[in-house]
Amino acid sequence: MSDAWLGLIGFAAALALIALGLPVAIAMAAVGLLGYWWLEGWFSTAFVLGSSPFESIFPYSFSVIPLFVLMGAFASHAGLSRSLFTAINAFIGHRRGGLAVTTVGASALFGAICGSSLATVATIGRVALPEMRRHGYDDSLSTATVAAGGTLGVLIPPSVLLVIYGLLTQSSIGALFVGALLPGLLGAGLYALAVLGRVWADPGIAPRSA
Repeated sequence: MSDAWLGLIGFAAALALIALGLPVAIAMAAVGLLGYWWLEGWFSTAFVLGSSPFESIFPYSFSVIPLFVLMGAFASHAGLSRSLFTAINAFIGHRRGGLAVTTVGASALFGAICGSSLATVATIGRVALPEMRRHGYDDSLSTATVAAGGTLGVLIPPSVLLVIYGLLTQSSIGALFVGALLPGLLGAGLYALAVLGRVWADPGIAPRSA
């Protein structure tokens, strides 16, 4: 069997395992190990399995990634997400759809602290979703706003993905941060406009807050 056919079979097997409910990481790891064993044998597979995890994380330059995560954890436990949400909500929360726009703004600011989309969604969502539900916002608008705002976490600098991209491509991380700043702010503004447009088209999904 050629390597190309083996790759296609492995790709199909990984998709099948994911469709059966197996976590993506486990499905890809299992298929990759079996494919490498088929091509290179057990000794080479055991060597790669023992050395690759260490080699992928030992470079000093990648130490910035857990520090980003640690910074996000500090900000979350310090209550910074709620403070950001409350501050922005004081300006626009009383307007129709204001809580959803506040969620986008808080996501952008928190993303500029932790640099992670997952951390942004989990942290801001914990604060914003109960508030929007308490004020009668439709769940479709609430959850979509939190999910969309979370994507700003990896775009607005500093960003974990931009750091990884810069290290892998030997690009200037500072230049990447500068280049991503305007698109990140533009994305936040367009998300806010999208929320206002959706609320204008169907005011019932976002009652006016007192």
